Amino acid sequence: MRKFHLAMAALAVGLAGTMAQPAAAAGVKVTPLGLVKGEFCKFDRAMIFEDPNGTRILYDAGRTVAGTDDPRLGKIDVLLVSHMHGDHVGDKHQPKPNAGTCGKPTLSVKAAPNTNTVNIALARKATIVTGSEMRRFFGTKLNALGGDFKKSQLVRFGSSRKFGGVMITTVPAVHSNGVNPAFIGGELGKLLKAAGLAGYAGPPTGYVLRFTNGLVVYLSGDTGITAEQDSVVRRHYNAKLVVMNVGNVFTTEPTFVINELVKPNSVIVSHANEVATKGGKVIAGTKTDRFIKATKVPVHLPLSERTMEFDASGKCTSGC
Repeated sequence: MRKFHLAMAALAVGLAGTMAQPAAAAGVKVTPLGLVKGEFCKFDRAMIFEDPNGTRILYDAGRTVAGTDDPRLGKIDVLLVSHMHGDHVGDKHQPKPNAGTCGKPTLSVKAAPNTNTVNIALARKATIVTGSEMRRFFGTKLNALGGDFKKSQLVRFGSSRKFGGVMITTVPAVHSNGVNPAFIGGELGKLLKAAGLAGYAGPPTGYVLRFTNGLVVYLSGDTGITAEQDSVVRRHYNAKLVVMNVGNVFTTEPTFVINELVKPNSVIVSHANEVATKGGKVIAGTKTDRFIKATKVPVHLPLSERTMEFDASGKCTSGC
């Protein structure tokens, strides 16, 4: 009998210890929405970030999200726009997912003057969050199309706001941010086009997101090297995962930013402006390949429709 009681006591202690262990925190899901399923193509920018609580954020819808009826979208709560260039805000887009090929995309649907971003926000009843003067541009577009101006929200550089439990902060990006006259329309749009000028929408934007599981993500947007990538993104916000635009011609040489300034635990490469993969594997000698080889931390490919999941430390726990 004494052995029985000892055994039961040991079992109780074991169960108590098991119950006392905290459940593993759920990860943040990242799903790229590119041109071709399973590949990383020239115009691929768009990514959906899903918080463990279900909040879904679409970053730079651009040309690869097939408009408001894209079946890959699902629920969208917030749209982020790094800057007003057509490949990020969406001047046109493919008619359906996987239209055309990675090297020869079909971008036959015109989204100007509304932009793909505005159309998606209206259809999904989502909020557009930007820095600088872009807020008024999008708010005016929404209002003119029967939407709510207030569904365009401003987060100024250095400030932050919570949306669905996710803290969104804007940080500087060094790049141009002209508004294509096609987005402006009317007589002013014609005059600007004739003069070879673009409208002004303030400086471009990078983002820092803090998710409810503790993961901090830096979205670089199109940018050059900035001091804030060290002082603000790394030292102040302590970003662990970076989505890094690596165009090299129109954006910065990225390896210095990752290796010496932000120093995250992992990176998702973006904006390579090339056919970067074939059969889901990186093509040798591409900019993407060179970036992966030169970077000191794991670099993950944003293969379209493949969902990756990241823990609070920025480590990929599945899908990479």
